[in-house]
Formats: sequence, C-alpha cells, structure tokens
Amino acid sequence: MKRETQVYLVGAGPGDPGLITVKGLRCLKQADVVLYDKLVNPEFLKEVPKAAELIYVGKVKGHHLLPQEEINKLLVEKAQPGRVVVRLKGGDPYVFGRGGEEAQYLEEIGVPFEVVPGVTAGFAAAAYSGIPVTHRDCTTSVTLVTGHTKVDSNEQPKVNWQCLAPGDGTLVFYMGLGNLDTICRELIAHGRPINTPVGIISCATTSQQMTVVSTLENAPQKIQGMEIPTPAVIIVGEVVSLRDKLRWFDTVTE
Repeated sequence: MKRETQVYLVGAGPGDPGLITVKGLRCLKQADVVLYDKLVNPEFLKEVPKAAELIYVGKVKGHHLLPQEEINKLLVEKAQPGRVVVRLKGGDPYVFGRGGEEAQYLEEIGVPFEVVPGVTAGFAAAAYSGIPVTHRDCTTSVTLVTGHTKVDSNEQPKVNWQCLAPGDGTLVFYMGLGNLDTICRELIAHGRPINTPVGIISCATTSQQMTVVSTLENAPQKIQGMEIPTPAVIIVGEVVSLRDKLRWFDTVTE
C-alpha cells in the first residue's frame, strides 16, 4: 500500500498563470506549507489556503537565500504527518530545477513525495514566440542544454560542444544570456554554420515577453546595448526562421 504523500514537487510553468496543470493547482489549494521560487508567478500564491505557511526560497545569480542543502532539510522539517507540503518551482521540477536533488533527499530520508510535471520554459518560450522546436522540414530532434558554460574540476567544459554543434537538431539553452558569446563561438567552432538562426526569448509567456532574432555570427553583437531582462531562453536552429510566419504573441523585436 502506498504511503500517504507528504511533499509535492510541483511545476508552476513558465509564467502565464493559465499554464499550471490542474493537478498542480489542486495541490496548492490543499497545501499547509508552500516553499516557492523566484520565478513562480505570485498569482499562484492566492490559491493557497489563508492559514498556510508561505516560505520564499528563491535563487538569483550569485545569491541564494538558502543553499540547496538547507532547502532539502526544510522540506523534511515541514513534512509532518497529516500536512501537505508543496515545493513550487518555475517550469518543470526536473528540468534544470534541482527537483531531482530534492526528490533524492526525500527518498533517502523516507519522506513520501510525488512529482507534478510543469510546462518547461524552453518549450513554452518557443511556442509563444512562434518557434516550433521540431518540424519535419527542419529537424526531428531537440536538445535542452544548460547555458552555464563554466569548466569542471578537470578544466573541461561542462557542455559537450563536439556533440551539440554538428547536425541540424534544435538546441534550447536555459539561463545562458550572460554566456551568449561563448555559446555562439563554441557552436561555430565545432561545426554549426555561422548563419544558423538564433532566437532569444525573454520573460516567456508574460506580458513582458520579447524576442530577438539573429544568427550565430551576429547575435552577441546584436544584443549589445539592449536591455533584455532575465529569465531568457536561447533557441538555436533552422526552426527559428519559422517565427516570421508563426509568431502570434509577443511584440516583434528583430
């Protein structure tokens, strides 16, 4: 018999409050405690019972209110029998959201949990900017990549450019705006054509969404001096060229 769930790792989607799942919203309405991130739309907190405890554990580049280890411990501390704890995360809990680490910790301690998937920012940003991540006339594959391009302890790049660059697959980079120059340079150096279209989508699915379209060769220079707020998603591939016909949501910024 399955143990009673105490913690729900819930994906809140990319920003548009209409993109959370029915199950995710139901979890919020039943929550006793909610631990939420910076990228979560504040509108969701209005769905939580008034008596519930709200705990902000957001992270921004260079500053974490709570280290991940402390968030893990807090989840366990709050997960008392008979209580519903919701860990509300932007996008999907298991896509660059460290939800996997939280789930591992809960399992090790023996706290029952469930994962409620969410609409991940990369797919939502593409759809809302008029870019299908796959299209049979362009490509049949898509790869999600972290935009953090630091080297590991052996001074090797964490991103395997030799595998990513060749071919025609769509590449979706998360959290990579500050490393756009490196991303473009490495893709070109490892075989992706310099005229490959690039789409940069900021604040996807919200009223602040903006999209900049360029090429691998010109994208870093094009955004110089532009005020592009984060979070931003970078999409690389021929599918970006379809935006000319398929855009439907944001203001044109070319």
